[in-house]
Amino acid sequence: MATAAVVEKSGKVVIRNIGLLLSGDLDNPILDADTIVVDDGRIAAVGKYADCDVEGANTVIDCRGVTLCPGLIDSHVHPVAGDWTPRQGQLGWIDSSLNGGVTTMISAGEVHYPGRPRDILGLKAMAITAQRAFENARPGGVKVLAGAPVIEKGMVESDFKELAESGVKLLGEIGLGTVKAGDEARQMVEWARKYGIQSTIHTGGPSVPGSGLIDKDVVLEADADIIGHINGGHTSLPYKHVCELCERSSRGIEIVHNGNERIAILTARHAHELKCLHRVILGTDGPAGSGVQPLGILRMVSQLSSLADIPAEIAFCFATGNTARMRNLDCGLIEVGRAADFVIMDRAQHTAGSTLLESVQLGDLPGVGMVIIDGIVRCQRSRNTPPATEFPVIERH
Repeated sequence: MATAAVVEKSGKVVIRNIGLLLSGDLDNPILDADTIVVDDGRIAAVGKYADCDVEGANTVIDCRGVTLCPGLIDSHVHPVAGDWTPRQGQLGWIDSSLNGGVTTMISAGEVHYPGRPRDILGLKAMAITAQRAFENARPGGVKVLAGAPVIEKGMVESDFKELAESGVKLLGEIGLGTVKAGDEARQMVEWARKYGIQSTIHTGGPSVPGSGLIDKDVVLEADADIIGHINGGHTSLPYKHVCELCERSSRGIEIVHNGNERIAILTARHAHELKCLHRVILGTDGPAGSGVQPLGILRMVSQLSSLADIPAEIAFCFATGNTARMRNLDCGLIEVGRAADFVIMDRAQHTAGSTLLESVQLGDLPGVGMVIIDGIVRCQRSRNTPPATEFPVIERH
């Protein structure tokens, strides 16, 4: 089994004077609390300042009445090695996403790796290497869950067993390799699920060399855990086929930044009508041909809130608690015992909205004032978002 990397300890952290506390929980998106106490990277208490044990803190953070939300989760990225993407020849894309409030990224396959091996031994070796490397090194502090092999013809059950025993917990997008038929994909999805490996399927037209059209019938037959970029990556299926996927499948509905924006909005509305918003999760599908989007998740939250008429506090759940529950993560929700991953933000200066939620509902991005991972401040005033109206401060460290 994979060995966990040594994680820096935060000690006791008190975050006080929170003006709005977003929980990440679709059923209870706003909490009546103004203080969070963290102990060694885990949430120890959530409540009113007067009721919390705040003595002996290593770090005290004054939010100055702004909003705290669970750290954002990008459910669909394509990492390669460290903080580098050969697709765009760019360094620092993960750290830039940190400045957009993202604290966790989930690989949908290391597909841009130069000379990516297609043989079964090679693809297993690469997946295990990626899983180990990103577990041991966190660019900017961001948790990158990597090592997602793209399945190929000829794989057998023992391959999935070996991957799982080596620490691999994800499959790359089904359809980016030679496996494109629904029945063949379904067999491999079942093997993966048997050994605790979660699967995502490509949806829509081809994106990278070697990929192809994955239509609604293949998606339904394969029955992967996540319907990857249901709004296309980049080219979407017809909307009536997207509706059919939402209606006939019970799996995760992933909407991405690098997809068809019209279908993204219509899909969110349709999920709302079907009363299945708990299935909606967000990703960027970057790096990709359209580049790297450091604010991609914030932009998706704002887009779906303002154009699909989703309350902003619910849209934030798509990028936090929904993904955490669907992906079995220990972050994404403001609950005692969970990882202390937070983004502290406020409405942007000069927005027409009088509150953060109203400004997002109007289509504006918030200003990120601080990002915390495992109780440790990883960035303060974001270099990428518009400046916030008010900023949190570290009172004691």
